[in-house]
Amino acid sequence: MGDKSSFWERRRMSRYERGNWELKESLRSRVSELEALLETRAGQGQVPAEAQPLAAQAFKELKEAREQLRHDHLRQHPAAHLAVAQTHYDAAHNLMLRLSPLDDVKAMLSGLVAYVREHLPVTDERRVQLEEIALSVRAGGTLDDAQREVLVDAMTVARQGHLKEALRVRSFARIVYGMAAVLAVVAIAVALLGGLSPKTVPLCFNPERMGVVCPTASADGGGGPEAPGDVDDLYATVASRWDYLVVEFVGLVAATVAAATSLRRIRGTSTPYNVPVALALLKLPTGALTAVLGLLLMRGEFVPGLQALDSSAQIIAWAAIFGYAQQLFTVFVDNQGQSVLNSVGGPSKQADKRKRATQTSAG
Repeated sequence: MGDKSSFWERRRMSRYERGNWELKESLRSRVSELEALLETRAGQGQVPAEAQPLAAQAFKELKEAREQLRHDHLRQHPAAHLAVAQTHYDAAHNLMLRLSPLDDVKAMLSGLVAYVREHLPVTDERRVQLEEIALSVRAGGTLDDAQREVLVDAMTVARQGHLKEALRVRSFARIVYGMAAVLAVVAIAVALLGGLSPKTVPLCFNPERMGVVCPTASADGGGGPEAPGDVDDLYATVASRWDYLVVEFVGLVAATVAAATSLRRIRGTSTPYNVPVALALLKLPTGALTAVLGLLLMRGEFVPGLQALDSSAQIIAWAAIFGYAQQLFTVFVDNQGQSVLNSVGGPSKQADKRKRATQTSAG
């Protein structure tokens, strides 16, 4: 019985640690830290009577954040619970700023200004006012209640901006996942139709009218030119139900190599939405479809000089080339994905801002 219960406990913990476990634990630790800080101040009598409702609401927000972080079942979206928990934590932190003595807020001013700079544009009036307050405090000035309200308002808007950035990443990832699923269904349907009716649109070639070559078989035409009807009959005879499946599989393998290669340009993300994986998955069905479409274009003599493939090996080789060539189309999605990731505030974004500011001042 002990071994059995231990097994199920390990299964439960393994299930709990799926998804964004590190991010959840990081936020959980910050919730505990803020809760301990508020309890200490309340215990030391640093919270005046008129501010007690604010303290009670802060504890309520932290409790709600813990409840959201406790969700570990697979049917729910862990990233969504994480975003909601972060929202409750942000509300509690804002309430803590209103409760804290002005000297403590003054000590936290540098970090608050840095956060606002990450998520608000340079032209935002709240950011401008906050930076003016920070300059005044650094010059030896004091911080009053009105300035604290400006600070809290700027932090609230910056946190909303951060949430919108994360939701933009989530929306992009879901769109890419959805498009990958649609293309996968189309690729499977094409393979099934090609298998059920290989004679309808055969992936075969008639090199110099000397015979028929298909991806999985070939036939000699007898050494002379065939009549159009004879060629069609020969296509129908040689075409196999495995032709489409083989071509799509080769295109899929080539697209997998392209996906692995393209990841070198994609930086990781600290958001709970795995955009690089979504971009890589999009390439797989796209490669399968471009392999088929490329061969159909060649068979239709769309590219002069490339329509006379004279062996099955050449057809397979061109299917691999066309499968890898999906990169020509998906590279635009890769660039958009990297742009969406760069829009999320963070150290890399700040580095880019400083670089642009330096170039502007130099110009």
